Amino acid sequence: MSKSLPTMRVICRNSGTSIDVEMGQTLASILDSFTFDKPHTILGALVNNQYKELTYRVYKPVTVEFFDIRHYEGYRIYQRTISFVMQMAATELFPESKLRIRHSLGDGFYCEFESRKLTHDELDSLKARMHEIVKADIPISRTKLLSEELCDEYKRFGYFDRIELLETAPRLYSSVNYMGGMPGYFYGALAPSSSYVDRFDLALYDDGFYVALPNRKEPERVVAEVKLDKVFDIFHEYQQWIDIMGVSTVGDLNRRVLEGDASELIKLAESFHELKIASIARSITEANRERGVRMALISGPSSSGKTTFSKRLGVQLRIRGYDPVLIALDDYFVDRDKTPLDENGKPDFEALEAIDLATLNDHLKRLAAGESVEIPRYDFITGKRQWHDKPLQLTERSILIMEGIHALNPNLTPGLDDRLKFKIYISCFTSVAMDNFSRIPTTDNRLLRRTIRDKATRGHSAMRTFGMWSSVRRGEERHIFPYQENADVMFNSSLFYEISVLRALAEPTLKEIPDTVPEYAEARRILKCLEKFVPIPPDEIPPTSLLREFIGGSSFKY
Repeated sequence: MSKSLPTMRVICRNSGTSIDVEMGQTLASILDSFTFDKPHTILGALVNNQYKELTYRVYKPVTVEFFDIRHYEGYRIYQRTISFVMQMAATELFPESKLRIRHSLGDGFYCEFESRKLTHDELDSLKARMHEIVKADIPISRTKLLSEELCDEYKRFGYFDRIELLETAPRLYSSVNYMGGMPGYFYGALAPSSSYVDRFDLALYDDGFYVALPNRKEPERVVAEVKLDKVFDIFHEYQQWIDIMGVSTVGDLNRRVLEGDASELIKLAESFHELKIASIARSITEANRERGVRMALISGPSSSGKTTFSKRLGVQLRIRGYDPVLIALDDYFVDRDKTPLDENGKPDFEALEAIDLATLNDHLKRLAAGESVEIPRYDFITGKRQWHDKPLQLTERSILIMEGIHALNPNLTPGLDDRLKFKIYISCFTSVAMDNFSRIPTTDNRLLRRTIRDKATRGHSAMRTFGMWSSVRRGEERHIFPYQENADVMFNSSLFYEISVLRALAEPTLKEIPDTVPEYAEARRILKCLEKFVPIPPDEIPPTSLLREFIGGSSFKY
């Protein structure tokens, strides 16, 4: 008579129930034991506040929360898994060509083959093969190999970008995923098999193609039409530039740092920023002469570097004989106790109504009329508005620079003539990728910046910053991204070396988040990402660098 295995208690947050299961059962095998609404395919789970694949086996008592594509990590699982499917299809069909996932774009991502531009027929073949792989329901597994053995495995497929990362961030054993006989690794959880990612589309775009995925909020919707040409152009320009610099992947960057080139990389990245800011200042002066522009409106998501960009833009405008006057929309926040609430009853700091619109528009009209105006200053620690002693006043040579997440929203300044506005969109479009198939989410880069800054200047713990982040992102999707293509110009605030600098500053505060809270899952995911970067000390970063806004040591006053 066979001896039964010990049982373990599994508590399911989705259903509010618990069951006892035999030790070693996978999450996928026990999923149907819990009754709760499952409108979309379950892709992963939060297990004791850690993200886990459905192939995870239960060997101790656990609390589980299953999620689908509507969850941020569920969406990332879908992205990673479809990338694996595409890797297999591309390797089979075009073995002589190297495919690269360049960057995210809307509800999908943009890809290119380095040595070929696909025809319509070739793209149709790639799409058909991907559908065949999905239909075949090929299991996806994870194992560990000696890193030396894994390098040999990657060599067989020509994945030298992954070898570079293994060699510059060495460890004895490394994880690897397999789908059939195809090795790959995507720095996070994957679906149990290829069949979980059956909704996607491909469309030719620029020199490559666009992979459209389901919309996270409306998973039944897949739209292959791209309407983000300006975002694409700024992403693509920076991507091409870092290719020329030879730092397209983390392995490339690590190699240069280990060879002693960190100082040179910092100088190159900072000089590129200065060149772009000077170009934008020139465009503003031209617009001032051509259509009487008096105001530069700067918008972008949280931690894009809007404040430092505004100050550096002001310096460039002074060089051209103008008198820039800076206003931050954040200074027009209502007092914290008057902040509107979101649908969950929490303060919605990203809502347009979090701004004192009446006072702001009154001040703008008075400034435009040549009046002297005393503007507010918001104290983020007390959550109260204070007032400057020295009022502002515009002259004939003045350009008003106003920055904030709502700056491009026409409902912010409805009474101002659009011809007077020069609209700028800024974001941290992270272009350095882990490898050719694994990009680093732009939102992760911004979250690192915000975590470090919030602790230093606003007295917030990492747990508090992480806890607010989903609300921040909802606000961006509602109030910022819909207006980004209205910008006259865009600026990429990313510095390709910056995560190597942020690592040492972020790790201690991220490790303070305890495993008893849901925020631990995101902290742990980002910590694992940071491990791949060879650290760069911040000593040679200039005091005017945009990065100084987040790490301290800036020569600008905030």
